[in-house]
Amino acid sequence: MINPTGRLKFSQAVGRKLKWGIAGCGSFAETSFLPALQLARRSKLVSVYSHDLKRAQHIAGKFGAPNSFNDYDKFLQSDIDAVYISSINSDHYLQILRAAEAGKNILCERPMTIDSVQAEEIVRVCKEKKVLLVIDHLHRFHPLVQKAKELIDKHMLGKIVSVSASYNIDYPPNQNFRFKKELSGGGVLRDLGSQMIDMLTYFGGEIVEIKAFMDNVVYKSDVEDFASAIMKFRKSGYGYFNISYNTKKAYNRIEILGYNGSITIENFFGKRIVATKLIIDLQGEAKKVFRKRTNKLLFLIRSVQKTFLKNEPPLVTGEDALLNIRVIEEIERQCHYGKN
Repeated sequence: MINPTGRLKFSQAVGRKLKWGIAGCGSFAETSFLPALQLARRSKLVSVYSHDLKRAQHIAGKFGAPNSFNDYDKFLQSDIDAVYISSINSDHYLQILRAAEAGKNILCERPMTIDSVQAEEIVRVCKEKKVLLVIDHLHRFHPLVQKAKELIDKHMLGKIVSVSASYNIDYPPNQNFRFKKELSGGGVLRDLGSQMIDMLTYFGGEIVEIKAFMDNVVYKSDVEDFASAIMKFRKSGYGYFNISYNTKKAYNRIEILGYNGSITIENFFGKRIVATKLIIDLQGEAKKVFRKRTNKLLFLIRSVQKTFLKNEPPLVTGEDALLNIRVIEEIERQCHYGKN
């Protein structure tokens, strides 16, 4: 290309694009994930699967995918490199296994499976088939979360005393699969709790002891609307989370306390229009506050596409998701809460 000054101008090469297929066409995929995927220069949507062919065709047309299917095997045989599994929880297990058998790298929504037995098999099969498996624990990918993790790893806070996480919303029971235990595995613990458990282990490390509560405090349904637990980390300190589907005016934050200081992360759970705030308060230093409004999904997609294109270890592994599910099961066991 020649610009008006007469100088040659070359556009930057993008390189090979990762060809995606998406399985599951719910509202999150349509309103959040796929719009973010369109912003990733090295990714493109090629195929869409839904048990409802009309829904698959609608999503494919809306986001420019040439292929739509209601046959999962034909979907996997289409010209795709990777599968994003955005289906209901009870479908994850078989869809991951069949994608792994087809040699496709996989990004799956959390929780990875209904139970740890399924999760163990998935981890084993993906290793055997040499496919990469990433679980969408989205909050790890936020730049301010990664900054907090960097400070912890550099021992800027000293010995960790506690990590606490609160994620509360108002979500009355409805016809969504999350309120049907046979489809979701459980309520707020499987949904918001899996994310908070991941944050606690990301910052605090391996969990060795748990004391927990689950209840229906406001809404009566097939699944719980509240859960809370305190956990002991193997290396140092304790973790705590509080989650609910039953609060209209709640705060959402993480607080990390160490011997030499503290870190607070506010407003990064589910609030797209509010800037996340990171507060760093270290002994002997002035308090620092950083604010950033960002698209966490775009950071996730960029990380995952780099992982898949370069065959690199992912930020969130199947093993991470397996440990997460084991913690969930221990909480449910203590609270005498299991599948029907």
